[in-house]
Amino acid sequence: MARIVLGIGTSHTPLLSLDPSAWHNRARADYDNPNLTLADGRSVSYGELVALRGEPYAGVATPEVFATLADRCRKHLDHLAAEIAQARPDIVVIVGDDQAELYSPGNIPAFAVFCGDEIATHAYGGTLPDWRRPVAEAYAMDKVHRFPASAGFARRIVESLIDQSIDVAIATEVPEPEKFGFGHAFGFPIKRLFGGRSIPVLPVMLNTYFPPNVPSAARCLEIGRALRTAIEAVPDALNVAILASGGLSHFVVEEELDRMVIDNLGQPDGGALGSIPRHALLQGSSEILNWVVAAAAVSRLTLRYAAYEPLRRTPAGTGVGAAFAVWRP
Repeated sequence: MARIVLGIGTSHTPLLSLDPSAWHNRARADYDNPNLTLADGRSVSYGELVALRGEPYAGVATPEVFATLADRCRKHLDHLAAEIAQARPDIVVIVGDDQAELYSPGNIPAFAVFCGDEIATHAYGGTLPDWRRPVAEAYAMDKVHRFPASAGFARRIVESLIDQSIDVAIATEVPEPEKFGFGHAFGFPIKRLFGGRSIPVLPVMLNTYFPPNVPSAARCLEIGRALRTAIEAVPDALNVAILASGGLSHFVVEEELDRMVIDNLGQPDGGALGSIPRHALLQGSSEILNWVVAAAAVSRLTLRYAAYEPLRRTPAGTGVGAAFAVWRP
């Protein structure tokens, strides 16, 4: 029988792939973003955010602090990579969101599983500024990259999910990755955490960004539990890792929300994660849903490692709540 032997959670913000001396380039987008979402559901501009909260983080939005944070995040990622190397999984289930990379705006399933033998990433189009090129490489989106998947395992998972009344869409190929292919939610963990090893992946894709068919947090707990049941029912002797990619809050760091998520990662079946309201999970913060699915799927394991780094890159506190987690037996 297949066994879930490891759980991993990781953010995939561009800041994890940039030299800290380049973080200010990513901050520029925050100043121009008219839809910085807050945990209460409001969307504000940077000027409106300053009017609401002031600029209390001027002392941490500095090159010196950026360098310290970047070093801490590097060590967290190295720890996650070492855990994967030690567990030696036969398959890694990656729970991520699609941001119009594989799916087009006219065809966005709420929940999908990839049932092909190979995934292909989608390369960024056009000419990238110099500071974005390391990010594209880290995301496996500098060109088309191909990684092994597992069609047979995926079909068994889909069949079990359907039998459990989880209506799941499927994709079986990536025919034109120059137009549409897998994005950074999948490319980043493969490139950064697999250590160059060729490990088959099972992509589980949530629509977190694009209403109206975004699953609720409660539904994501149900999906995670059903995913666990489906994996454990596979008759083959496989060691399976489950990896949540993305989050936590962004593009305003909402530390209270993030710490609530961290506090519940080790609770049975995800604890209170299913109670997170929809209005707290807009735009980038919606990627918390990937963690909700994974936490429910690995809840028979024990949370062994959890780290949180609020990466505030502007004086008003815009940035990303970066999180890293490990569950093991």
